Amino acid sequence: MRQPRIKLDPQDGEAVYHCMSRTVNGQRLFDDTAREVLRRQLWLVAEYCGVEILTYAVLHNHFHVLALVPHQSVPPNDGELLRRYQLLYPKPTRYQASRLSVIQAQLATNGPEAVLWRRRQLALMGDISQFMKLLKQRFSIWFNKSHRRFGTLWSERFKSILIEPAGDALRATAAYVDLNLVRAGLVSDPKDGRFCGYAEAVAGKNMARRGLIRVLGLADWTEAHATYRLLLFGTGTVAREHKHTISTEQFQRILREGGRLPLAKVLRCRVRYFTDGAVLGSKAFVAEELARFCQRSGRRQGAEPIMVPAVTDWGALATLRGLRRVAIG
Repeated sequence: MRQPRIKLDPQDGEAVYHCMSRTVNGQRLFDDTAREVLRRQLWLVAEYCGVEILTYAVLHNHFHVLALVPHQSVPPNDGELLRRYQLLYPKPTRYQASRLSVIQAQLATNGPEAVLWRRRQLALMGDISQFMKLLKQRFSIWFNKSHRRFGTLWSERFKSILIEPAGDALRATAAYVDLNLVRAGLVSDPKDGRFCGYAEAVAGKNMARRGLIRVLGLADWTEAHATYRLLLFGTGTVAREHKHTISTEQFQRILREGGRLPLAKVLRCRVRYFTDGAVLGSKAFVAEELARFCQRSGRRQGAEPIMVPAVTDWGALATLRGLRRVAIG
């Protein structure tokens, strides 16, 4: 039975999503220049949409982003809308510039052009779907123009999973995202990868540091960095040698024997609960989101939270969607 798509409405409070999108046919299309452009646009579009990037990873054929959509009881005012708009279009075309001058003149009197423009801007903000759509559209335009190609760049809309906005699920998901470059065999330490949130935080970027501080629920970067290194490597500041994966056979044997593995080892494997589980968090969180979804949609609740196998110390995690294929390996 196909599980329902769960989406937390903005009025319900802040929401954290782990989103991922892959190139068509999984082709390795992105060189370092393209990855840098996507990295910059990620931060830019996030600021425009009012989305907070907690961490991210950009690879050669896909990207991950862990993003928080904050609760906003009051929409941005006209001055803030203009500031965000000019972030996206720092060098507007002649048509854009002339139209924006008309809108600016009408904003004070709430003229029809201004009302329509304001409605269109607000529709793109505070929504993870609009954020991902705008990001992928803008990058596709740049990439196709730069590489003299046409047609679709992305293989799918995008995957998203709702993450409990605090606790074990959030911390493990953040580390899983930053370790993408390690799983791909590009680096042995994500701080050396450049194209991930942790690398930017280590390099001193304040927005990246704020994201990881928020993930860990700590007060400052020094403490957060030490805690996050422990999460990434299972030790202090020195990286241990880890194989990029552990075989499916090894996992099955460990599960049969009731064994466990260090979290740092498990996070170096592909864990589909972080990308395909629909909702991830404590059992109470998953049950609450499922009940809320059923109440909004009018559907009868026919599913229950599914506990994630306790193969490591990632806490008592639950998910909404059962995974029939190999979930870890």
